[in-house]
Amino acid sequence: MKSWLSRGIKHLLVLSLLLPILAGCAQGIDVNEQYPLESVSGSGSEASYVYRAADRSVTDVAQELIERKTPKERSEPSEERMFLVYSDEIVQVQQDPERPQDALIEVSTIAYARNNYSPSFLEAYIIASVIGDLFDHGRYGGNYRGYGSKGSYAPKQTYRTATADDKKMAPPMTVNRSGSIFRRSADADASASGTSGSTSSNAPPSTGSSGKIVRSGSDSDVSADKKKSVITKPKKSKVPKITKRTGKIGRRR
Repeated sequence: MKSWLSRGIKHLLVLSLLLPILAGCAQGIDVNEQYPLESVSGSGSEASYVYRAADRSVTDVAQELIERKTPKERSEPSEERMFLVYSDEIVQVQQDPERPQDALIEVSTIAYARNNYSPSFLEAYIIASVIGDLFDHGRYGGNYRGYGSKGSYAPKQTYRTATADDKKMAPPMTVNRSGSIFRRSADADASASGTSGSTSSNAPPSTGSSGKIVRSGSDSDVSADKKKSVITKPKKSKVPKITKRTGKIGRRR
């Protein structure tokens, strides 16, 4: 009974240690694992990261992010712009004005969104109760509307091109490529060893000259004019002979 109780207590202790770790791993949607980093604004707890989803629509990218992690609030489906609100960040997926075939994913911390985004702009996408909690009922807010419109509505934190250190923190998207593996045929092996008359596909073009393979015999069997074109096969090495000897072993007195 005591052993069963002690094992149960140990299991509870292990779960109590693992749950905070798993909860920390669940935060964030890890956009940097799939999409390349475009630019960065701010730093630390007040930062915004922009990623590019090439040849992807806004609704497709937003649905993919929702399936990875369910947001607290999300805007209606739109091919122009969508918002996903999480407990620790706000994600805006918008169509790139300069490249309409691409979608831009802007992941902003709550502090960055609170100090830069325009509350009146978000009212068209997010319910009023969420906006009130986010901006502390009008205490915070800016005129920012997203990376695609930063020329007209610049954020308080100026955007900059992603540096090498930024890209190390957010590695670029991995591209899956496919190819073919060709198995070498027996004819190609014979051609490479000189036992076949055909040539391999990687061999240089033939010059038209031919040679003769001589297994044994002296140089006198071959004319002097053809010595240069003769390919002699090296003689097989003979196994050395082993001589058996007998003797007696005498005991020393």
